[in-house]
Amino acid sequence: MMGRGCVKTMRQQAPETGTAPAGDLPAPFARLTPTQRKVLGGVYSGQLNKQIAFDLGIAEATVKAHMTALMRKLDVRNRTQLAVTAQALGWSESALTH
Repeated sequence: MMGRGCVKTMRQQAPETGTAPAGDLPAPFARLTPTQRKVLGGVYSGQLNKQIAFDLGIAEATVKAHMTALMRKLDVRNRTQLAVTAQALGWSESALTH
């Protein structure tokens, strides 16, 4: 799990708005693939894996694989921690448009 100091450090590096292009996103988000960012957006919105899969036109198993990669990259253990960490780091739905 991500410690408070790590989140604080990453938050300090994050731009004020979450609307930057992928190359300008905070380090943890910039490392994500475009599909991983879309899956993160679904999790952040409270969608189930099945709903995310339908919206993205991919298999639910593929969403689960992206979830595993997301949790490893952001050093969290479950989808709730994933959403909380994303919010703490300045995640914004508008990040999906870039």
